[in-house]
Amino acid sequence: MSVDQESWEAAVRHLYEDAYPYDATGPRRHEDWVLDVLTLMARVPDPRGWSGLDDAAQMPERETSPTYPFAVHSRDYVAARLQEIDRSSAENLLLALTDDCCTLSNLKRFTESEDELRDMTRTILARYGDGARYHTNVNMPGHVRGTLDFTSSSCAYSPLSVHTEDCGLIVVSDTEVGMFWNFSDC
Repeated sequence: MSVDQESWEAAVRHLYEDAYPYDATGPRRHEDWVLDVLTLMARVPDPRGWSGLDDAAQMPERETSPTYPFAVHSRDYVAARLQEIDRSSAENLLLALTDDCCTLSNLKRFTESEDELRDMTRTILARYGDGARYHTNVNMPGHVRGTLDFTSSSCAYSPLSVHTEDCGLIVVSDTEVGMFWNFSDC
């Protein structure tokens, strides 16, 4: 599946406009892609010029901390808090990130069917190609290693921001790194 700028931007905007998102893509310049994640947290421009969402972009805290609302962390700190997940879990996580609490119950607020919303997540992921890998700071272990179980009543995460809760997905391709993150203070 190929994707164009208009479709990708529309899917990102529609799914995350009511969240507190940081949804952006940066170039992949390092074999160790976590270094690219750190650069992306500091707002590197999108290599294709496509628009993401950054609710904190104009906040005064950015003047003293360009990574805000992400806290400044070392490569090792960030890497230790991420786990690889499969594509199906990445699609579910993109849906769960549409609002607070990282749950699929967020989908009730949309007028579209779950299948239509899932098509939007596939549009988003198509940008990164079939060979992309997916990583998250969310811990909802499924029955198989590398999966998330959204039917579980417990959700844990390893925060990377100044907020009490932040959950996200990192998508790594050979040429780009995407971040889809939501923040809240529950």
